[in-house]
Amino acid sequence: MKIAYKSINFPFTYPFTISKGTKTHQPSLIVQLENRGLYGYGEAPAITYYNIPVEKMIEDLERKKLFVEKFAFTDPERYWHYLHHLYPQNNFLVCALDIAAWDLYGKIRQQPLYKLWGLDIEKAPPTDYTIGIDTIDKMVQKMQEKPWPVYKIKVGTDQDIAIVSALRKHTDAVFRVDANAAWTVDEALEKIPALKDLGVELVEQPLAKDDWAGMKRLFDQSPLPLIADESCVTEEDVQKCHGHFHGINIKLTKCSGITPARRMITNARSLNMQVMIGCMNESTIGSAAIAHLAPLLDYVDMDGPLLLAEDSATGLQFDYGKVICSDQPGLGITITDKVF
Repeated sequence: MKIAYKSINFPFTYPFTISKGTKTHQPSLIVQLENRGLYGYGEAPAITYYNIPVEKMIEDLERKKLFVEKFAFTDPERYWHYLHHLYPQNNFLVCALDIAAWDLYGKIRQQPLYKLWGLDIEKAPPTDYTIGIDTIDKMVQKMQEKPWPVYKIKVGTDQDIAIVSALRKHTDAVFRVDANAAWTVDEALEKIPALKDLGVELVEQPLAKDDWAGMKRLFDQSPLPLIADESCVTEEDVQKCHGHFHGINIKLTKCSGITPARRMITNARSLNMQVMIGCMNESTIGSAAIAHLAPLLDYVDMDGPLLLAEDSATGLQFDYGKVICSDQPGLGITITDKVF
């Protein structure tokens, strides 16, 4: 195989704010795997609070690039295990390569990934659209500019209830709330019943990622489902979250790709837990990987291409929450001239 890569800094349409901070651009690593004239593409966005910038991904890739290219590629799962041992400390890089390997494999087999996995794409749940933290008036404006059936509302301020109340006045859409680990137990116990009264469907990561005692207390008392995000990074965390959360939010970049994500879904189902796959503001390349897995999910959050002002590829369509995948092989996407 031959590998190429590019670092791209995608601008957001609006500055994107969560409880951890604000960003105006999303840096991402795009990779291309070539095998016998076929090309597979993958993506990994860099997230500041996980301390793996694009520069680190490129440094690690270059250091062992020869080994990445020498692998005799036959199927993505074998390749993931090889990459996992090659880069045990860089799940983000492994994710980009794993997605590219699945895209390549689908093209070799001449089928879209969801068909290779025996899934019915029509059974995919609608994706939400995220409203980042801002002034209340600005959050209302963002929502009104994007009529949508499901919104994810970022919270973690002293105005959380006022924010959701103001948004609720303008829509009957489903609301999901994401605190990004910003609350204390007492705050959560106070806010969650009020959010339930405002028609919120679920709460994502209410407490600090390692506050297991607090989550156990909240799990026993919460009137809304609690979904783990920062507390569920890799496969080993699924079991830890059982009995503390009602479900998990899998991030492909954090867990190291499609291959482990499929196992995490299976493990969560065996524990009777709900499953979401969320985005980390991926462009269409990374979002397409989520889209093909969507029929396996209860909830999906893959609005990266809707939040970014520029994109890496075409091939996904968004129709009022419904995500439409191409029937072309692999991820079913076409790379733009901006990338390669």
